Amino acid sequence: MKTIAAVAVIALLLLFVWERVEIVRVGYQIERLKSKKIALQRERDELRVKVLSLTSPERIARAASEQLAMVPPRQGQVILVRVGPAASAPPGAATPEFKLASNESGARLP
Repeated sequence: MKTIAAVAVIALLLLFVWERVEIVRVGYQIERLKSKKIALQRERDELRVKVLSLTSPERIARAASEQLAMVPPRQGQVILVRVGPAASAPPGAATPEFKLASNESGARLP
């Protein structure tokens, strides 16, 4: 009887120690994941800033003129085309507009 009681007490103590070790291990894992989350958020913010700087209209216009030798269209190079309402469009619906640019200089695109 005393042997069974001693085994039960030892088993409960081992269970208690194992539970505490697991709690500490999970706590360390949570802290590592929090650190990783902060690093990833910082990287995400840096990438957002980079995307915004790379997609800014001023930068694109500068790159187009400096690197690709593009210029804004001259008067008469842009033709506005109005598309008539489709047969299935309800009356009073907005008419889509398209702008076409022509390359009258004869320069070939790469």
